[in-house]
Amino acid sequence: MTSRETSPPSTSPDHPPPEAVTAEARRLSLVNNLFELRALIALAVVVAVFGLLSDSFLTVPNLVTMTKHVAIIAIIALGMLLVIVKGGIDLSVGSIAGLSGVVAGELLGGLGLGFADVVAYPPVWGVIVLCVMVGMLVGLVNGIVITRFDVAPFIATFGMLYVARGIALLISNGSTYPDLGGDPGLGNTGFHVLGNGRALGLPAGLWIMIFLAVAVTLVLGRTPFGRWLYAMGGNERAAELSGVPIRYVKTAVYVISGACAALAGLIIASELTAAAPLAGEMYELNAITAVILGGAALSGGRGTVRGTLIGALAVGFLSDGMVLVGVSTFWQIIVKGVVLVLAVILDRGQQRIRRRGATVSAMAADRRAG
Repeated sequence: MTSRETSPPSTSPDHPPPEAVTAEARRLSLVNNLFELRALIALAVVVAVFGLLSDSFLTVPNLVTMTKHVAIIAIIALGMLLVIVKGGIDLSVGSIAGLSGVVAGELLGGLGLGFADVVAYPPVWGVIVLCVMVGMLVGLVNGIVITRFDVAPFIATFGMLYVARGIALLISNGSTYPDLGGDPGLGNTGFHVLGNGRALGLPAGLWIMIFLAVAVTLVLGRTPFGRWLYAMGGNERAAELSGVPIRYVKTAVYVISGACAALAGLIIASELTAAAPLAGEMYELNAITAVILGGAALSGGRGTVRGTLIGALAVGFLSDGMVLVGVSTFWQIIVKGVVLVLAVILDRGQQRIRRRGATVSAMAADRRAG
């Protein structure tokens, strides 16, 4: 009887030894964790840099001011998160914010009813509801154009960016509504609370952001709608075959995004006690940057509220820090563009690391099974 000798496992480049596979898996896991923490790392860098450049950056009054601005970015970004998780994009949010403020200015200044020859002054709560509905209507149009006419989200929302801004300019005739304080005798006072009010020492806008963050967290983590979003972002065709109502979900996320943008526009107008048709410009850039920097995949299927909020903090602190140290407006635009591109590059890099990690994990499983 001849004895058989067990040959050692192949250690060719295509079949590395188990120790090498395990080491590679650990390295990829570490790199992926660093990618996951990119928003937090960016925030720490921003705080450290501007804390050194300006003595007033980390003072309490400036932090309160910055959190008010961060809340506006975060409110828009939370709506954008739903759109991006689904695998879309919404470039119209900045224009919706501007349009919302203009509609508020028009309503608070009195709505002429020509057929009755009277001027109606709706209460502030009515103005807020109507303006949010305007944002939802614009989002609904976005959703219909995308789902019914099969227009790419980038093109549909880019076109709506101009349409909404143009409507705001037409309504206001290109001018600013300078005083939104209202008149006690007309019952339309209190609009300033959205932008300048406080509760328990925190700005009203921050409370609105917290409420929306909790709501979106519950939607994404506890409802079928949230599961549908992640499924569509991962593979829309597979989601459709599994029974997900694709058109309904697509339309709904743009309606929600429009509502969030309109609410942010109201906060901006309230804080300034004035409404300008060009308000909210470039806010779509801030929102997309916050979401992608926060770990969401631009291709869809991945994203969290926690990451989006940290991304909004990083973007907001960066914007206010540049203003504080006197960086030119032109350079600020360049820096924000560079940050967005870097965020997308990091997202692509993370996707490559994830794919490589999945491959290595499969190899390790095969080796263990063998």
